[in-house]
Amino acid sequence: MPLLMLKDLPRYECLLEAAREFPDLDPSATEVVLHLLRTGDEAFRVVESHLAQHDITQGRFGVLMALWGNCQRAGCDSPLTPAELADRTGVTRATITGLVDTLERAGLVTRTPHPADRRMMSIGITPRGEKLLSRIMPEHFRRMAWLMQPLSESERKSFVRLLTKVLLRASESPVMTGSPVDSAPAGSTSLVR
Repeated sequence: MPLLMLKDLPRYECLLEAAREFPDLDPSATEVVLHLLRTGDEAFRVVESHLAQHDITQGRFGVLMALWGNCQRAGCDSPLTPAELADRTGVTRATITGLVDTLERAGLVTRTPHPADRRMMSIGITPRGEKLLSRIMPEHFRRMAWLMQPLSESERKSFVRLLTKVLLRASESPVMTGSPVDSAPAGSTSLVR
């Protein structure tokens, strides 16, 4: 499901007009966020359409990639706990449980008792899971290259640098109180945390 339910984004002039009614609306910031969300939805669609051809979701693919990456770094005899998988994929432990259940039923991952703590489970990728990834990854990487083809190498580096700044800011999770910080510099719209 798309994050932004708008196919046609408002023109900048419409944002300027809306800013008259809503003084906290920063037209250029709003324009960037809307474009970021719209572009993210389209990039997600490009990737998801390919994964659907292999009857796998983004979430399951993410779990398989985390397990495969761990296997490449630490050896396949070093599976991950559900908590580690949740942390690496950015989902809750409950979500990981559901994803692993589905992947296990499909024979793509295994659950085994943790070697150091029998109360915990370890999750590992199976040869069948590795085979599925080896079929998916070439086209997956071709689609990523195709998607970024309009950008030069320099633009890509700048884009990553800029996205990283936004990501770091988003990770700060401000508490929305509706009132700017008293000590914020003039012209700043910093929020109370």
